[in-house]
Amino acid sequence: MINAVEIRWHGRGGQGAKTAALLLADVAFKTGKYVQGFPEYGPERMGAPITAYNRISDNEIRVHSNIYDPDFVVVVDESLLEVVDVTAGLSKDGAIVINTKKHPEELKEHLKGYDGKVFTIDAKKVSKACLGKYFPNTPMLAAIVKVSRVMDFNNFLEEMQTSFEHKFSSKPEVIDGNMNALKMAYEEVKG
Repeated sequence: MINAVEIRWHGRGGQGAKTAALLLADVAFKTGKYVQGFPEYGPERMGAPITAYNRISDNEIRVHSNIYDPDFVVVVDESLLEVVDVTAGLSKDGAIVINTKKHPEELKEHLKGYDGKVFTIDAKKVSKACLGKYFPNTPMLAAIVKVSRVMDFNNFLEEMQTSFEHKFSSKPEVIDGNMNALKMAYEEVKG
């Protein structure tokens, strides 16, 4: 697709990949972009591999299909590298962002010959430090915004703050934790 950033998310049911893709679409829309954010459904169940997608553009989006040749891929669960061909169709000019403790170079052998940019983030560490529990989607959301440069990070933070305030109005500690997770994740990306 011309003049659009296409992102494919790989996660497991219950990890928030679908929610992250929908949040990214919502926030990008609020910054004036044309967007699509949608999951691909099959026989999903908790822990089963799932896929979600984003298209973000300054122009109207007329394509309505899955994304087969993404600019960026987000892998929310490192174990999927052995189960799913996460690099299928991934542009060499794009990048992959993987939730792992490992350094990007350590993952090359698991990427089926992909020789583009590889970024990693320990979303578990960030999530536990900021939220007290393991919710990988918030750190992965900040990581893909940093890597893809799909929008200005300060605008992203402003819109996420508004979104969290709406969603968690009675739980200010959840708002603060998520905002801290976004900021920490942005700094923790390696690659």
